Amino acid sequence: MGVRAAPSCAAAPAAAGAEQHRRQGLWPRSPPPLLLLLLLFSLGLLHAGDCQQPAQCRIQKCTTDFVSLTSHLNSAADGFDSDFCKALRAYAGCTQRTSKACRGNLVYHSAVLGISDLMSQRNCSKDGPTSSTNPEVTHDPCNYHSHGGIREHRGGDQSPPNYLFCGLFGDPHLRTFKDHFQTCKVEGAWPLIDNNYLSVQVTNVPVVPGSSATATTKITIIFKAHHECTDQKVYQAVTDDLPAAFVDGTTSGGDGDIKSLHIVERESGRYVEMHARYIGTTIFVRQLGRYLTLAIRMPEDLAMSYEESQDLQLCVNGCPMSECIDDGQGQVSAILGHSLPRTTSVQAWPGYTLETASSQCHEKMPVKDIYYQSCVFDLLTTGDANFTAAAHSALEDVEALHPRKERWHIFPSSSSSGGSSGGSDLSVGLGLTCLILIVFL
Repeated sequence: MGVRAAPSCAAAPAAAGAEQHRRQGLWPRSPPPLLLLLLLFSLGLLHAGDCQQPAQCRIQKCTTDFVSLTSHLNSAADGFDSDFCKALRAYAGCTQRTSKACRGNLVYHSAVLGISDLMSQRNCSKDGPTSSTNPEVTHDPCNYHSHGGIREHRGGDQSPPNYLFCGLFGDPHLRTFKDHFQTCKVEGAWPLIDNNYLSVQVTNVPVVPGSSATATTKITIIFKAHHECTDQKVYQAVTDDLPAAFVDGTTSGGDGDIKSLHIVERESGRYVEMHARYIGTTIFVRQLGRYLTLAIRMPEDLAMSYEESQDLQLCVNGCPMSECIDDGQGQVSAILGHSLPRTTSVQAWPGYTLETASSQCHEKMPVKDIYYQSCVFDLLTTGDANFTAAAHSALEDVEALHPRKERWHIFPSSSSSGGSSGGSDLSVGLGLTCLILIVFL
């Protein structure tokens, strides 16, 4: 006979919290048996008649506090591991304080085993800071994702923040905060971002003589001073010098064991990440071949916090029309759909034809989206095979940082119309050939 919890039990809110944990990736997709027992016991599904634990045993209160402390966490956000481990240690401490009263209680023993399992999965140390047992008063001004944080200082609400993504790679190709895609000239120094919290500037140089296409050789990032969270920190990368430290030689900002700003080197001299907890921002910087790429995720309310005089931001408004070398519609293949002869044998740069470039790019990027087209364009324009890796890494950065999976891939608008794939490939090929002629004129 099935077991059904009485309507008066507090299982429904706890179940909703557990479901939210599952969706956010806090619980494993397929829970181990001990963790499953913890969930079942804690939700009261195995003891329908015991809606209330004995008065002296407070294991249900411990579990409810843990769910409250973690229900707002996002596993993809900066600082998640630290906050989740704090909550686990608080959960463990609560179970220890009620251990005598709960002796012999199956819910209690299942909870203890489940906590140990989760701490092992998340590599949490047993010793360390814990979360407040009252989540309503949790306050960490240097953690944007906490209940307080910058949103409280700015008078905002406590709803989950909306994140924006911006990326720059290749010749260069720009993906703005609005998911618009452009190929630009922008030779020299240009601001990608310039708001009240962060400034990012890139310097681009011509890729090959006689071409208007450029690529990035220098990136300067300024994390502006913010209250007690960090002093101003400046990071600068140039070709063949991708440091794992700020210009002052430090690798972090802020006081205490948990830094509000820090640099992580993923691949020496080739790939670094910057995590700014106090503004909820993550930045990836890579070097591929001789050129640099950048990807950033930032909360919308902070990204859009700037003065009228700071409106020249490529990530916000895109490239000026005079600097665009495509049609302004996010298409590298600027001219599509013209009934011209097939031109796959046309050679734009020694070493590559449209056919060979398409084949090489397709190996790395099976989906023929705008990143694939950018790869083909860059190979035909420069003959530099490193641009294949740049386009592929740019797409990987999108998948790691862009908050909306359905927007990871961008397709040229004309490709969405009906027709065979062969016709689409022909249009793309013709468009790229025409665009390359424009670049070299």
